[in-house]
Amino acid sequence: MPTLSMSAISLFLLCFFLYTTCISSRVLPQVQEPESVVEEVERSLNHSRRNLGYLSCNTGNPIDDCWRCDPDWATNRQRLADCAIGFGKNSVGGKGGEIYTVTDPSDDNPVTPKPGTLRYAVIQDEPLWIIFARDMTITLKEELIMNSYKTIDGRGASVHIANGPCITVQYVTNIIIHGIHIHDCKQGGNAMVRDSPNHYGWRTLSDGDGVSIFGGSHIWVDHCTLSNCRDGLIDAIHGSTAITISNNYMTHHDKVMLLGHSDSYAQDKNMQVTIAFNHFGEGLIQRMPRCRFGYFHVVNNDYTHWEMYAIGGSASPTINSQGNRFLAPDDRFNKEVTKHEDAPESEWKNWNWRSEGDLMLNGAFFTPSGAGASSSYNRASSLSARPSSLVGGITVSAGALNCKKGSRC
Repeated sequence: MPTLSMSAISLFLLCFFLYTTCISSRVLPQVQEPESVVEEVERSLNHSRRNLGYLSCNTGNPIDDCWRCDPDWATNRQRLADCAIGFGKNSVGGKGGEIYTVTDPSDDNPVTPKPGTLRYAVIQDEPLWIIFARDMTITLKEELIMNSYKTIDGRGASVHIANGPCITVQYVTNIIIHGIHIHDCKQGGNAMVRDSPNHYGWRTLSDGDGVSIFGGSHIWVDHCTLSNCRDGLIDAIHGSTAITISNNYMTHHDKVMLLGHSDSYAQDKNMQVTIAFNHFGEGLIQRMPRCRFGYFHVVNNDYTHWEMYAIGGSASPTINSQGNRFLAPDDRFNKEVTKHEDAPESEWKNWNWRSEGDLMLNGAFFTPSGAGASSSYNRASSLSARPSSLVGGITVSAGALNCKKGSRC
């Protein structure tokens, strides 16, 4: 029998754990401390050693290995909910709910949306797994305000949310957004918008984010393609936590990702975000991400473009950068991956930022800080990093996939 390397064993074990973990309860889960997330992963991996070799995709991307090798993915759509990793791994979305098919791309009335529209689906109270009947571009009249326990699943169609206000996840939980294109998002607001079957209210002017997470928890944004929005591509603020942002392809944008509301909003101190397997591509300038207060695991991402910096922050966040590939721009003044914002060196030198196993190309360099307290980095660790030499293969399919029914996605 051939001998498996430790890295191969770890990969198989992690894949099996992600496949076999089943999260079916609709009871609002508690937000786990980062240490308990890691401990739970390790316990499950050890328990599953006898099942080595169960999966066959072997791409090195544990999310994709969990579901993409199934040619019947279109029949088994809700299996995707078992494949989340990182701090947002308990995001069940609409798992266990009915499949709801969007047939109408219009958004004529944000207060009284028509059945068959995306807005009608996302405001319902019960869990729903939302899919699309065909390719469509949805130009929203106002923000799409989501209710809890919803999955937006664009697999099998080319779905664009574009040229209007985009997605808002506000004070809700268990949201999965997968496989859609989000771009050219604009401000909305100063209007009435419905957020549930029994409630609508006045919305002030929005920022124009692609995905705005405000006081939300257990959120997973995976395999989306995002670009060119008015404010952030994905922002998470006001106590949001238990979030995974994975396998996305981001291009042509200035302030890519803000995690934490302001330097005075200390309620973000418990924020936990995993940023994994994303491709940060051409035309990006800064904030990949920009962090405040909380714990951020930036792992196995491919950074091929930035103009100012890649990873930054203020208000003493803990940033754990592992196994990423950083390709610096040719501009000799912008080679630094990091930016310590709004603080003198005497202050930021105590912030816990580290680079571990990152690949630095074209003169890229990461400025670490802090005393390297292991307890802090344990709270900013949510999965095992793969070697940075594998990042190209892990992220090659980042962004919305071109999935065809009846064949592997």
